[in-house]
Amino acid sequence: MKGYLWPAPAARDEAGAAALPQWEAIAVDAVGNVIEFWGFKRNQGRVWALLYLRGQALAASEIEREISLSKGAVSMLLRDLERWGVVRRVRSPGAAAWLYAAETEFMKMVSRVIEQREAAFLERIRDDLAQARRLARATPGVDPERLERLDRMAALAEQTERAVRLFLRTARLDVGQLFGALRERVSARRR
Repeated sequence: MKGYLWPAPAARDEAGAAALPQWEAIAVDAVGNVIEFWGFKRNQGRVWALLYLRGQALAASEIEREISLSKGAVSMLLRDLERWGVVRRVRSPGAAAWLYAAETEFMKMVSRVIEQREAAFLERIRDDLAQARRLARATPGVDPERLERLDRMAALAEQTERAVRLFLRTARLDVGQLFGALRERVSARRR
């Protein structure tokens, strides 16, 4: 983005020793920046990216050292990432500590996050708008044009929720169908 300065990659650890190779630090930070833009914690993206790039499970202590995070921070981040299903805990034969590996199937990972976060949010919006519609219809003197606008808002929420649920079932999202269905629904209500 023009005019936006990304944070500089952390190329050295707390002791001043070289941590990640520059290319890896840039990639890890880039993913962290995207994740932060989407409303998650930047370091969640950095931890996942490190695990994904390495292609092997790492101990929490290795993650701490590689991206210069505290033990407590890594513990919380890994717990969050496990809950979202983007990191899984594995045990290496004979190892005392748990190891952590990144989910590598992007659609599976994105679907889980959307299902847990966006789908639940859209369901609440749809329910709130349905309640607003019931209340508006029960209130004497509400301008019919305002009711129509509320109906359109509710229709958009319903169609968006359906599109997200369809995406979760098929791993596809056809936005054209979403808006086409919305136009048909609003036209039908006007008739």
